[in-house]
Amino acid sequence: MADDTDIGADHGLRSPLRRRLLMGLAGAPALALMPRSAWAAPTSAVNTTGLAVTDTEVTVGILHSITGTMAISETGAQEAEKLAIAQINEAGGVLGRKIKIIQEDGASDWPTFAEKAKKLLVNDHCAAVMGCWTSASRKAVLPVFEQYNGLLYYPTFYEGLEQSKNVFYTGQEATQQILAGLDWVHKEKGGDSFYFIGSDYIWPRTSNKIARKHVENVLKGKVVGEEYFPLGHTQFNSVINKIKLTKPKVIFADVVGGSNVAFYKQLKAAGIDLSKQVLMTISVTEDEIDGIGGENIAGAYACMKYFESIQNDNNKAFVAAFKKMWGEKTVIGDVTQAAYLGPYLWKMACEKAGSFDVDKVVAASPGLEFKGAPEGYVKIDENHHLWSKTRVGKAKPDGQFEIVYTSPELIKPDPFPKGYQ
Repeated sequence: MADDTDIGADHGLRSPLRRRLLMGLAGAPALALMPRSAWAAPTSAVNTTGLAVTDTEVTVGILHSITGTMAISETGAQEAEKLAIAQINEAGGVLGRKIKIIQEDGASDWPTFAEKAKKLLVNDHCAAVMGCWTSASRKAVLPVFEQYNGLLYYPTFYEGLEQSKNVFYTGQEATQQILAGLDWVHKEKGGDSFYFIGSDYIWPRTSNKIARKHVENVLKGKVVGEEYFPLGHTQFNSVINKIKLTKPKVIFADVVGGSNVAFYKQLKAAGIDLSKQVLMTISVTEDEIDGIGGENIAGAYACMKYFESIQNDNNKAFVAAFKKMWGEKTVIGDVTQAAYLGPYLWKMACEKAGSFDVDKVVAASPGLEFKGAPEGYVKIDENHHLWSKTRVGKAKPDGQFEIVYTSPELIKPDPFPKGYQ
């Protein structure tokens, strides 16, 4: 059932939601605090393609798994998108119009994602959609967005090997995360043998295919094992025994969603000490650790572009605003932060284009810079991915990460790296 949430419409927010949202505005980035546009162009001028735009509102969709095994990962993303939209509305909206949200639940089911995406575009005429997490859900909705010329802001780190006119990828692709992480663990931890373990769908399998080529062809190491398990799987004792027998230098994990809780608890119960056995994950953020328990994953390394512990003014304000809106005990992971970027990048593109029309917004996007990003700074490349830094964090018992490496420069996105396809 749709959650038709009107955030910041001119008639005001309903209490107590209004109080919760406005409390979160104190930490809005500089961009959000820009004065409201002095003008609001006629709707006929900014909307020539039949989108849900009125003289006072523009409708966007939010499409994430609020239920099912992926909810542990996706809840933070939709919370961040709502925070960004609340901040944008408080600052005057987009082209003089407040953003209205229609939210749908993909329910951790890929056909449901496609069905809901079609509803948001065809029935609700959303000007943009913020959503998806898994590559399977993105692949399911991609034909819908391309057929109906919709606009998707996708926040998850992913395998790359994709570029669509209708999608902006606010997470990292493989060269920015997987290859950079493998290089670090090889150099700093002597990683020369790897055991791959992942969930059984396109992202982990493709990511590990890329990782294997890098390990074998570039690092001159070896992969001693590779196994995959269905989403929601909870019995990992068999593969843990194989890991103990093969003694890899590095466990390379891209298990996703709720399965992580069982995997890391069972690793610890089996006596695998992550302060001695190197484990690098490209899928566990602070959001997942909230369910895993910091004591069960302490010592593991994660390669991401964002950790809640990043020290800069943008992130300090973002973390404060997020916790005021969603509770002091909430945590913020990589995808949550990347999801927060989506509404801002869309707002900037609309204002540059002077229009909500998808084709015009797309054309205006390359080269846009968001200096208020919590991760520090991002820029949209011509290929619709973001320039960003790579970071490695070491999990602590309190559920946070100690950042042990940050790339010195922004890494240009390369979703089709030569030799890895």
